[in-house]
Amino acid sequence: QVRLVESGGDSVQVGGSLRLSCEVFGDSHSSWYMAWFRQAPGKQREGVAVIDDDGMTTYADSVKDRFTISKAYAKDALYLQMNSLKPEDTAKYYCAADGDRGLRISRLLRMPTAFTSWGQGTQVTVSS
Repeated sequence: QVRLVESGGDSVQVGGSLRLSCEVFGDSHSSWYMAWFRQAPGKQREGVAVIDDDGMTTYADSVKDRFTISKAYAKDALYLQMNSLKPEDTAKYYCAADGDRGLRISRLLRMPTAFTSWGQGTQVTVSS
């Protein structure tokens, strides 16, 4: 069974940067298709970025050119570098793993149910 542990969430001002981390404990194969999702109060969980086992990535339009998803294969860790943060980026950010490898990553971005392993989340708050 895979366990995901996120860290790096914090409160920052508009324009600031944060780097989220997600460590994978357990079956390393679960880290092949991974993603970051976020959920703000009263809103549905939305995809932020997905990365496959070849390193291909896709991003939500709202974070393109500001966020970067990456993996450290030797450590089974996933990262999300977030720059130029905006108040609308405020949310709890979740790491997801073991995504359905039969789906394109562009579709995985819109399907949180396609991932079977989830972390507990880390809070990001951006204030003006």
